[in-house]
Amino acid sequence: MEQSFDTSLVPCGKGKYIPKNELLAHLKNYNFYYEGQNLQLRHREEEGELIIEGLLNIFWGLRRPIRLQMQDDNERIRPPPSSTSWHSGCNLLTQGKVATPATIPDIQVTEVEEAPAVDDKDEDKASQDDAPQLMRTRSDVGVRRRGNLRTPGEQRRIRRHRFSINGHFYNHKTSVFTPGYGSVTNVRINSAMSTPQVLKLLLNKFKIENSASEFSLYVVHTSGEKIKLKDSDYPLVARILQGPCEQVSKVFLMEKDQVEEITYDVAQYIKFEMPVLSSFIEKLKEEEDREITKLMRRYMSLRLLIEQQLHDMDNTSATM
Repeated sequence: MEQSFDTSLVPCGKGKYIPKNELLAHLKNYNFYYEGQNLQLRHREEEGELIIEGLLNIFWGLRRPIRLQMQDDNERIRPPPSSTSWHSGCNLLTQGKVATPATIPDIQVTEVEEAPAVDDKDEDKASQDDAPQLMRTRSDVGVRRRGNLRTPGEQRRIRRHRFSINGHFYNHKTSVFTPGYGSVTNVRINSAMSTPQVLKLLLNKFKIENSASEFSLYVVHTSGEKIKLKDSDYPLVARILQGPCEQVSKVFLMEKDQVEEITYDVAQYIKFEMPVLSSFIEKLKEEEDREITKLMRRYMSLRLLIEQQLHDMDNTSATM
């Protein structure tokens, strides 16, 4: 009974299965690699089915900005509970009352090192408005009402409107976000969640308005090989089978229309220099020319043989 339990199969995709004892061996190596870290995975049995759960690191590989849901003016912008969130370490508070559509509050990036001179009357008010709000960046970002009169320096800063949160660039006015390429986030998933479910969970975590159908997950190797995870695949199982070391392979979130899969056979040539690739092409062309010459000689000899046979048949019929 114990032997049949260990050798039972675990699905890892459509029509793909792996023995449970083999998957558990991979899981043991995975947890040993991340010993003492929060990336270790747990497993349990539910109605005879093996369930593995934990955090999965996903790297951003987007080439285009993504759209975030706009926050209400009277709503506090709080960091998500996860410690790996984009807004980790941030405390962005909106100031003032709810703004009407005609008087939308302007957003200004105030530099800590270039504080403008103010008189004594406004000093207390400025100290309240300009409290530190981005703990991991050089600049403090605040949302507040301003008058119509602005200096040229203030107007230039308002036009830029962009600031960095842990390497990600966000634009308050357009609600457009540009994750830094190769930066990492994570989501808590289990081995029963398919690729579309993981994508939706990740987009919902950061309130991304883009549809999950625009993206896909890819396993990218250091060799240049890119494997697209199918909708029927289970990303957490795929990560375990690939091994824990992210210097060998990583799971990337990428746009479907911007990335092509690269097989291992193609990937092994990608990192060669152009002169080396040119020499490969030249060698292949020489081999192709030799094969063409060999085929031409073969068919020429067959043609001569057939013509000789036809000639002998004509001579035989003529003598008879």
